[in-house]
Amino acid sequence: MLLSFITWSVDPVAFRLPLIGDIRWYGIAFVLGFYIGGLIIRKIWKNENLNEEWFDKLFFYVIIATIIGARLGHILFYDPMSYFRDPIKILAFREGGLASHGGTIGIIVAIWIYSRRVTHKSMLWTFDRLVVPVGFVAALIRLGNLMNHEIYGHATNVPWAFRFIENVYSMKHSGFAPIFSEPSHPTQLYEAFFYILTACICLWMYWKRKDYKYEGLIFGVFLIGIFLSRFIVEFWKNNQEAFEEGMPLNMGQLLSIPFIIAGIWLAWRGLKERKAALEAAPAVHEKPDKEQKKAANHKTEAAKGKKKNAKR
Repeated sequence: MLLSFITWSVDPVAFRLPLIGDIRWYGIAFVLGFYIGGLIIRKIWKNENLNEEWFDKLFFYVIIATIIGARLGHILFYDPMSYFRDPIKILAFREGGLASHGGTIGIIVAIWIYSRRVTHKSMLWTFDRLVVPVGFVAALIRLGNLMNHEIYGHATNVPWAFRFIENVYSMKHSGFAPIFSEPSHPTQLYEAFFYILTACICLWMYWKRKDYKYEGLIFGVFLIGIFLSRFIVEFWKNNQEAFEEGMPLNMGQLLSIPFIIAGIWLAWRGLKERKAALEAAPAVHEKPDKEQKKAANHKTEAAKGKKKNAKR
């Protein structure tokens, strides 16, 4: 029986611009993700009639923090000695090397500063709004990884397996023939699916359930959805660095655990607050009802009194 698979031969470069050079699909996906995220957050801002200046500053803080945090995260978590020996490589973004966990830590630091200097609200207040579209952004970045033929999984015989180009750089710059991997799990698509699902859940929680009223609830569900799915998909993914070989859990999984725990605690805390608010709501509505009944009784008694007086 012949195994079926997809030979993925897409060029990572979308097009080339004079004086600028190659424009990669990864970069397009990155920019498109932030554009879509910005549109959704702007709609949230309008829905709550929030300060427009807060939005502009939030967008700036998040973009800078994501790029710097993701780059430094890759350097510190995956290959510190290489960059310490040649620090100028830190600026070589075109060679790749962005870590989502580092980007997340960078954003947390940025929101701490943003909350103190701009909104003067809690960090959770900002995160409950900021993370609503982030799953879409993360999914587009994973699709960028797919276009780059990177961060894919172990060899497999599933019918949706992909064969990726292993020598993209030498193929593009030295004219070598492409060398394809064995049919492998397209883990970029697995993660993208779970990230889109997480974004849809966050949208539903914000617009339908109004869960932004319960501090940390949306953010907690987001952390669980993103990092639990990352933790699970890592079991099918190839290790990024040689030092991960032989480890029971790879670096991506180890870095995901604190975020999962934080997400569970925030979601539990938010659900507890939501439950208390919903239980208190009927009691609030009961008081007007009782007052209305008393007023109606008084009116009835007054009307009866008038009738009696009229008969007399």
